[in-house]
Amino acid sequence: MTTLSVIIPAYNEQNTIEALLSQVLAVPLEEHGIKKEIIVVDDGSKDSTLEILKRFKGIKLISHNKNRGKGFAVRTGIKHATGDIIIIQDADLEYEPNEYYSLIRPIIEGKAKVVYGSRRLKKGNKLYSGMSFYVGGLGLTFLTNILYPKIHLTDEPTCYKVFRADIIKSIPLKCKRFEFCPEVTAKIAKKGIRIHEVPISYYPRTIKEGKHIQWKDGFEAVWTLVKYRVVK
Repeated sequence: MTTLSVIIPAYNEQNTIEALLSQVLAVPLEEHGIKKEIIVVDDGSKDSTLEILKRFKGIKLISHNKNRGKGFAVRTGIKHATGDIIIIQDADLEYEPNEYYSLIRPIIEGKAKVVYGSRRLKKGNKLYSGMSFYVGGLGLTFLTNILYPKIHLTDEPTCYKVFRADIIKSIPLKCKRFEFCPEVTAKIAKKGIRIHEVPISYYPRTIKEGKHIQWKDGFEAVWTLVKYRVVK
């Protein structure tokens, strides 16, 4: 039986983590012959996130003693994952866990090794919570396609990134914060691996509602894309 490892980095998500985990646990993958391994990495939360997580059964909980950043938390989750396929799931409610099977199906069927969920490919999505996020997302995708012209992405900064486990575990990631997305995209592209995209739903939240990424992270993403174009 195939196992899907769901990696959830969480930092100060007391308002959404319980609902999100309930959704993830309820996703009916068993009917497709797939087991779930749910790995939650609490990244030094200062609110009640960790206490809420401790009440859940059926998850593998890892706790950082201080905040290390989303990228570091994702790397921790990858290190502990034992599944055949790995998906990254943000701890907010912006993405739809019930779309897991459509995301992993290309890998199961041997059509892809890496799949990204594209918010831009699904009609009706409100793509970003504000103009700066909208322009930033388009800009990063455009720059990615310029620097790595063989991958032809529509949504580079999407959270839903899915990998065959042996592929992502073979990539030496160095990210600590939100530069996980551009770093892994750049290194996948430099390996010559095609990134398959499927349409996904998206429910954006604002910074006031708890969104952690900020405009300065966009500059870091640009630098990361450029840097890994010329260095390993």
